Amino acid sequence: MSLSALCQRCGLCCDGSLFSHVPLRPEEAEPARRHGLDVETLGGAPALRQCCTALKDRRCTRYAERPEGCRAYGCHLFKALASGRVSADEALAVVERAHTLLSALEKSLPPDTDARPSSVMERARFADLSEDGISPATRGLREQAEAHLDEHFHGGPRHFAGS
Repeated sequence: MSLSALCQRCGLCCDGSLFSHVPLRPEEAEPARRHGLDVETLGGAPALRQCCTALKDRRCTRYAERPEGCRAYGCHLFKALASGRVSADEALAVVERAHTLLSALEKSLPPDTDARPSSVMERARFADLSEDGISPATRGLREQAEAHLDEHFHGGPRHFAGS
């Protein structure tokens, strides 16, 4: 399996599960806007908001023209597969587990009424901070999903030690 095949089965870096924005070079902002991407200004610099509007069925529809920040990014799981520390089957199992956790979390949240898409993780975090909060079961799902994402995609201490 190619590394890009893993990315095409995953999409978590583009759906807002791993982070909320991708930094853009100033010259990338206007072309991104022309392609219908959601560009915001953070700290005076342009950034592409996640959940990316170019993501369809876990695949980037602007892959050939994606910004440098997207081109340069490689999650911990991607790097582990590239170096041979995990097999393709192990990597795919990690991705599928992440999607299963996020799907269960999404089903436990109130419907998203915001006009622009936001990630399941973002909605869960904000719902937990809201006046009503979230149920203990939903909080448990959020914590499980965050732990899985941290461990396998951000490079937490329990998996792929020494990387």
